[in-house]
Amino acid sequence: MPQLPQTKLNYQKLNPEIERQIQADRLDHKSNPYKADDTDALRRDPNRDRSNLLRPAYIRDIDKILHLPLYNRYNDKTQVFSFFNNDDITRRGLHVQLVSRIARNIGRLLDLNLDLIEAIALGHDIGHTPFGHAGERYLDELLCAETGRRFNHNVHSTRVLDVLYRRNISLQVLDGVLCHNGELELEEYRPLKLKDFDEYDGRVESCCTEGGKAIKKLVPCTLEGCVVRISDIIAYIGKDRQDAITAKIIDDSTEFSSNIIGSKNAEMINNIVVDIVNNSYGKDHIKVSREAFEDIKTAKKENYEKIYLNPKVNDMYDNTIKPMFKEMYYRLLDDIVNKRGDSVIYRHHIDYIKDGLKYYSDDFDYALEEPNQIVADYIASMTDDYFVELHKLLFPDSEHRIEYKSYFC
Repeated sequence: MPQLPQTKLNYQKLNPEIERQIQADRLDHKSNPYKADDTDALRRDPNRDRSNLLRPAYIRDIDKILHLPLYNRYNDKTQVFSFFNNDDITRRGLHVQLVSRIARNIGRLLDLNLDLIEAIALGHDIGHTPFGHAGERYLDELLCAETGRRFNHNVHSTRVLDVLYRRNISLQVLDGVLCHNGELELEEYRPLKLKDFDEYDGRVESCCTEGGKAIKKLVPCTLEGCVVRISDIIAYIGKDRQDAITAKIIDDSTEFSSNIIGSKNAEMINNIVVDIVNNSYGKDHIKVSREAFEDIKTAKKENYEKIYLNPKVNDMYDNTIKPMFKEMYYRLLDDIVNKRGDSVIYRHHIDYIKDGLKYYSDDFDYALEEPNQIVADYIASMTDDYFVELHKLLFPDSEHRIEYKSYFC
């Protein structure tokens, strides 16, 4: 049988001294003094969800996130390639698993709190819009035009966990989700201490009023949150190239110029993880070498040039999805302003939120929230297919229609 040609990949290995140190510390049962401790978990209601042997603090948060109604919707929210009928292209449900897997691997080698890492990773995109970052951008423009407030998916993910479903998630998890933005790479991640929920609420409010200006200043308060943040980049930067090849946006011969971290998904994951562990073990911060950091910046830049800004990807967003967002936004807003209780936004969103809160009763009346915010909450909760079906229902005669590329093109 003829042999298929093998692609030569460059897999780097851990520094032998670092590897020996890790093994020696494990034999001596040395624990990382900088890891998050379950006993430090803070909650808005400290009388609920107390850590115990069966369900430690961050295990509880993992369970809360997994059983949240919106967790199911990860599976039909696209990452970059929204207009392809192809199950081999990454959806957000796979992305959060990849982030969790990569971050847990780094955390295992650095002896961090793996439960906290998993909770942050699984919850970090739960507030993301349909149609990826394009949908996020359009919703931000609409909300800002009406209210002056900004929409960002990382901030909205914390709103889902903390406000809309009021699940008493720990401060450490909420902070990791808030600060996860994988579009903002750093050479060094030094945890920024967070005292209490008042300080956290101030940071959230700054993000809603200042947008990107405030978000750029965010750094997680734990090493675990820092690991998830860099893992978000690791999880998508090579996978998007893999998906672009599947979608025929680029081909396998497309040249990328990153050297240290490689250019293929598998080697990029391996090599960045190795670089992080080599430069971070035993330290109170997460460090990427200057060479790897420059490569990561180059890789992101080339992804934008060759993939994200490619007309094959971008044209449908701006010419079709953007006007559909605008039509839907103002139709839903009109239904709320005129209190049409039998409309879709009441029956399928406001009542849905109320039902999700029936075991978490307090003085929160979601129907009294600012109308534009309710509309933003609803649209952000939608999957791609949900958005398309609802638009078709509300605007059967609209000129805007999505044309999907078939499996068999």
